[in-house]
Amino acid sequence: MDTAVTQQRPVLSQLGAIDCDVHPDAPGRDDLLPYFDDYWREIVTTRDVDRLELTNFPTRTKPFFREDWKATEGKGVEKLRKNLLDPYGLKYAILNCITAVHAIYDPYLATAVCRATNDWLKTEWLDRDPRLRASLVLPMQNPEAAVEEIERFADDKRFVQVLTLCMGEMPLGRRIYWPVYEAAQRHGFALGVHAGSAYRHAPSQSGFLSYLAEDYAHQVQGFAAQVGSFVSEGVLGKFPDMKIVLIESGVSWLPGQMWRMSKDWRGARIEIPWVKEPPSALVRRQIRMTTQPFDAPRDPAELERIIEHLDCDDMLLFSTDYPHAQFEGDAAIPAGFPERLIDRLVRQNALATYSRLED
Repeated sequence: MDTAVTQQRPVLSQLGAIDCDVHPDAPGRDDLLPYFDDYWREIVTTRDVDRLELTNFPTRTKPFFREDWKATEGKGVEKLRKNLLDPYGLKYAILNCITAVHAIYDPYLATAVCRATNDWLKTEWLDRDPRLRASLVLPMQNPEAAVEEIERFADDKRFVQVLTLCMGEMPLGRRIYWPVYEAAQRHGFALGVHAGSAYRHAPSQSGFLSYLAEDYAHQVQGFAAQVGSFVSEGVLGKFPDMKIVLIESGVSWLPGQMWRMSKDWRGARIEIPWVKEPPSALVRRQIRMTTQPFDAPRDPAELERIIEHLDCDDMLLFSTDYPHAQFEGDAAIPAGFPERLIDRLVRQNALATYSRLED
């Protein structure tokens, strides 16, 4: 094991790191049955809604999972403690439960699955370790119900974020979603936009893709489109206290987009008069990104240049993307990351982003 790897664990344990992207075991139908009411319990049973409908990361996608983490005995919170919470000395780990609920067309079924998933997260995860925090899974197909779900958990500060996917029904800046953002801002929730698709549209600008390798790389297009939507539709100006976290987005593509949007805004801003500042200023103020998977060069000088182009020391949030294989050993902090920014990366930026977290 090289020096870069062996140095990571003590750094994290000493700084009280906050992991902003941890994935619990995705729940299957049997996991959620106790959390449905009688009506929906009968519906999901008779319609045979199974695990493959409830998750877009089924267990068959084995190459994504680290072998050493898979091999650890136990399950659920017990396994998470052994693999991540204890060895990394985490202060908090934010659970992002990615399910295919975003792709369900029936808005009422989607709402029921979201409610059951959030209750399952609360009981089976948050109640079992004080270091765990979570994102609320919301039925964005049903904004009124999404607001109700935010209100239902507003007093439980262990939920710090509301969650959606980067490629869904329509751009996330659209006004149909504004009541969700108003409720999120009012109660101090960040908005998490995670890599993934509801497959309402082709995941690329040129149609459907042939291979997983293409799909994985093209997630950046989804994130770029959403950043443009948040700026142009006026979400960032309308909800200035709400941070938006791009989860598993990579980081190297954003400086170019900020430059291009600010350049074009100067000539086209008559069309969007509610955008009163350069888009780059709005993005730096409110957009945040998790670090894994990290797509910047390993050369410290080149990495430093990308960070300089971001021009915002507050923008990056530490993450492991547990249990997915994004790094080896304990080298969760990207190689060559500037030492002067490590405390911001692993702790300070998360506390500033998630107002519901306690220092």
